[in-house]
Amino acid sequence: MSGDVLISGAGVAGMSLAYRLHGQGYAVTVVERAAALRGTGYAVHFRGQAIGVLDGMGLLSQMRDHATGMGAITLVDGDGKWIGEVPAETSAGDLEVLKPDVTRILHSITADDVSYVFNDSITAIDQDEDSVSVEFERAAGRRFDLVVGADGVYSNVRRHVFGPHRDFVRHLGMSGVGFTTANRLGLDHEGLLYGAPGRAVHVFSSSDPGRMTVSLSFATDSPGIDRLDRDSKERLVHERFAGEGWEVPRLLEDMRLAPDFSFSSACQIVMDRWSHGRVVLVGDAGYCVAPAAGMGASQALIGAHLLATRLVETAGDHTVAFPAYERELRPYITENQSRGAEATKTSGT
Repeated sequence: MSGDVLISGAGVAGMSLAYRLHGQGYAVTVVERAAALRGTGYAVHFRGQAIGVLDGMGLLSQMRDHATGMGAITLVDGDGKWIGEVPAETSAGDLEVLKPDVTRILHSITADDVSYVFNDSITAIDQDEDSVSVEFERAAGRRFDLVVGADGVYSNVRRHVFGPHRDFVRHLGMSGVGFTTANRLGLDHEGLLYGAPGRAVHVFSSSDPGRMTVSLSFATDSPGIDRLDRDSKERLVHERFAGEGWEVPRLLEDMRLAPDFSFSSACQIVMDRWSHGRVVLVGDAGYCVAPAAGMGASQALIGAHLLATRLVETAGDHTVAFPAYERELRPYITENQSRGAEATKTSGT
């Protein structure tokens, strides 16, 4: 097989697909808006079929070497006193790895064979029966045989080909900020959870004993705040957590100084199709389930594996491969999105 494929997004879905397609003879280019490989993000889970996909890629042992080994989460009140415990979520066979470790590993197995273009993004997509013409912010325009949107909830590819974000983004009523800071609580492969009506604080430490990861989540009515600048997001977080006890005031100060500040809302992407002509979506760009479900990385990996498999089986005939990919994957996505909506509702109470 041969052909030029453009993948937008250097995340789990994009790099997994790049690995598979290159192995089948495709020339793969990955364009990423960020200036370098993203080094932020929480722990991700690989479950069920995703474990088999990792094994088939020869990555299972390496991922297990970076497992967080997290135990139970302790519930605390406003004075930091123990009030309960949430058992470790992972069951037998499940695997939890910090997202920066996952992306670094996936990049390491593709860096020599895949053309990565960082600090650039797509500005226009125009396709015909034979190819797809793509324009970029910085690089010269090119033509590709196929284009894949693996660029997350606010997918640039989806916006250009399928329509505006508002048509597909379903907000689930929660937003949150994440960052790391010094592990002054002495956490060791464990986490603490403090909750108040419409707000939650989760801190944990896993692979680096000197650092802890912080998540401040709160109820919201729109994902529009994701598009605000950092100062505006920080002000909103301060407003929502004003007057809270325990470690919250110090964590708010840590947030201001954090170089790895990230912010996102709990959303689902709901679409009646994931492909149009020679363009197809994979991972969160086409079917984000919601972070609370803990299935995003598994879906991305399984989706990329299935899409590559169908392209191989059809000798690259996208008119057959894309519909087959969707027919097989959609029941799995529908079930996970139902669970994700319920999990988000529960986490916000």
